[in-house]
Amino acid sequence: MNLFRKKDPSTVSSDEGDGHGGHLNKVLNVRDLTFFGVAAIIGGGTFSAIGQACHAAGPAVVILYVICAIACGFTAMCYAEFASRVPVSGSAYTYAYVSFGELFAWIIGWALLMEYSIGNIYIAFSWSGYFTNLIPGLPEYLTINYTAAHSAFLSNTLGEGYSAWTNAPQIGGLRIIFDLPAVVINILITALVFIGTKESRNISNAMVLVKLVIIVLVITVGIFHVDIDNWEPFMPNGFTGVMAGVSAVFFAYIGFDAVSTLAEESKNPQRDLPRGMIYSLVICTVIYIILALVLTGMVSYTSLGVSDPLAEIFKSKGIKWMLFIVSIAAVVAMTSVMLVFQMGQPRIWMSMSRDGLLPKRFASIHPRFKTPGFSTIITGLVVGIPIFFTDENFVLDFTSIGTLFAFVLVCGGVLTLPRNTDAKVKGKFRMPYVNAKWIVPVITVAGMTLVFMKASDIFYIVNEEAKTTSFNYPMIIFFFVWASVALFSFIRNYSLIPVLGVLSCCYLLTGMGWKNWVMFLIWLLIGLAVYLLYGYKNSKLNTQNKT
Repeated sequence: MNLFRKKDPSTVSSDEGDGHGGHLNKVLNVRDLTFFGVAAIIGGGTFSAIGQACHAAGPAVVILYVICAIACGFTAMCYAEFASRVPVSGSAYTYAYVSFGELFAWIIGWALLMEYSIGNIYIAFSWSGYFTNLIPGLPEYLTINYTAAHSAFLSNTLGEGYSAWTNAPQIGGLRIIFDLPAVVINILITALVFIGTKESRNISNAMVLVKLVIIVLVITVGIFHVDIDNWEPFMPNGFTGVMAGVSAVFFAYIGFDAVSTLAEESKNPQRDLPRGMIYSLVICTVIYIILALVLTGMVSYTSLGVSDPLAEIFKSKGIKWMLFIVSIAAVVAMTSVMLVFQMGQPRIWMSMSRDGLLPKRFASIHPRFKTPGFSTIITGLVVGIPIFFTDENFVLDFTSIGTLFAFVLVCGGVLTLPRNTDAKVKGKFRMPYVNAKWIVPVITVAGMTLVFMKASDIFYIVNEEAKTTSFNYPMIIFFFVWASVALFSFIRNYSLIPVLGVLSCCYLLTGMGWKNWVMFLIWLLIGLAVYLLYGYKNSKLNTQNKT
């Protein structure tokens, strides 16, 4: 049972910096946190992944954006509840520690490594693509990753990858192929985050204003080239096609939770963290829906399966001056995303180190810059090294499934906490309590009745090309989870919002392919081995129990 030992929420305070090299600078207010949220959300998902989502779902991708927004909205409320009670760095890791116990906390911390660090690898690749549009002239072997170039050569696909492989210089038989812009931006972002939170805040706020202005310009210009005939058929690939875009669409929302990692640098975290997360989520959802409608209205959804969809549509319409504007916006947007993610990961490692699950060095605060310096450098290496040998498609799916898993545990963690009775404390967030005792069972019975009337569409996956049919195991598992949650809601009078958060995030997980699950399980097994070999015996709770 020591695997599930918990931290007492009442003992967790924003003063945990004592004895670890000092405190972090408290310089962030609600506007800064909202801007950090927008900075993290609007990036690769807006300028790159949105094209894959539109290609899979057609104009109906807006439905998926709404579904993901609802799921993230419920999750944001749960994050806000935890942030109000446990106003320290660590995000979902710390929240899981006080609700589920140490093993789950480690799993969440390990999964968040997929969201922030590995997610930044995808952003770096996307950033590079738009940057090379602005500054052409670099040889192909310095603008593409090794894996993509090798795959293009093996498949004999003519283009940038094939050219890079055949023209790359060699040292000892090894071809020198790597994405130089992606490597450089990672180094620059790491240096900025290392220097300080205040400097990062100022640059992030400026970049958010720039990219919002340019996105409004993109929407304004695009509206005049919308052809409503492109919205027919609205759902060309059925609802299965809509759900096929889950990885891409959900990736567009990843980032609002990164705000919670900045608790110890917030002036009033119990008030401002919840507001910052919710405000940024609402702003970005409105932008995504409008942008998706404009994209699918300007051109056929079939032509949007590219890495730079915004640039592609203006190119196809002959609006060449917008290509430059879009590239600038993409570079600025994705730079801000990398900045926020690169800030989030070191603070999670810092919290894990404080608890003894990682070596003490990870918790060290730089004496001059007041940032977790060592963890920041390690984060830069974790992002930078894979840039040389991985590719963006692998990273995209890997990131989304890890984040959704973390969201499920955060929402479930709220259900384990006692009711919040601090409603009268001015400025302190309190999630509204709505008893799910009857609501969720009724929704469950009605939903399952409707679903079983069309069971063949839900529980089976039809491959039209191969003429084969297979069981949709993730969906089958989801229905067992749904029924179980409904039963416990009736027995234990659970709060409605976190219950809906658990169910909506679990539903989105059904859109992940089996390869994603296999990779995720392997990743968790590696993390579990690290915990058992080091974290379990060095945990602060373990040493306290011995004394």
